[in-house]
Amino acid sequence: MLKQEDEYDYLFKVVLIGDSGVGKSNLLSRFTRNEFSLDSKSTIGVEFATKSIKTDGKTIKAQIWDTAGQERYRAITSAYYRGAVGALLVYDISKHLTFDNVERWLKELRDHADSNIVIMLVGNKSDLRHLRAVSTEEAMAYAESNGIAFIETSALDSSGVDTAFQRILTEIYQKMSRKSMVGGGADADASITQGEPIAPVNFENEAKSSGGCC
Repeated sequence: MLKQEDEYDYLFKVVLIGDSGVGKSNLLSRFTRNEFSLDSKSTIGVEFATKSIKTDGKTIKAQIWDTAGQERYRAITSAYYRGAVGALLVYDISKHLTFDNVERWLKELRDHADSNIVIMLVGNKSDLRHLRAVSTEEAMAYAESNGIAFIETSALDSSGVDTAFQRILTEIYQKMSRKSMVGGGADADASITQGEPIAPVNFENEAKSSGGCC
């Protein structure tokens, strides 16, 4: 029997991508556990955490995956993206190089992930506005030209973090609902499951649950 807090209507796998050091792990820990660490270490391999939200009277459980941004972990790419229905593409607003590399990450995402994946560009570390190297207008224009959503966040002071995850999860749910209505349910994306957990694929031994609670 499932515990009450473990019950959910839908389970969505969302991946965090972007250069090392842009704050992906802190976005994950801030959203799932409301924690932040100034001296957090680089992620080794893969980790994931879960949290549930309510939308349209449904309980949506997000399984959020975080992987290291360093090149030596590229081999896990295809397995990491498998089954993902959402992606947060993160850069650091105080380091323009991390924004320049967004193009490469977006290409990788479109090469390896499902074509219907919902993508959001996230400018993290908005608390470092005095060190800003990427303007909001520049990032917004890039997002619009690529047909993806955009938001700025700060894992440090929490601003925009819940909004970012709520928005992408709601958009995934709405997209799934529209697809189900158009196709009578038969064409609903198989990556979006109802009541079935998305297990780690191909690298179970590398993945470790970070203990996130629903």
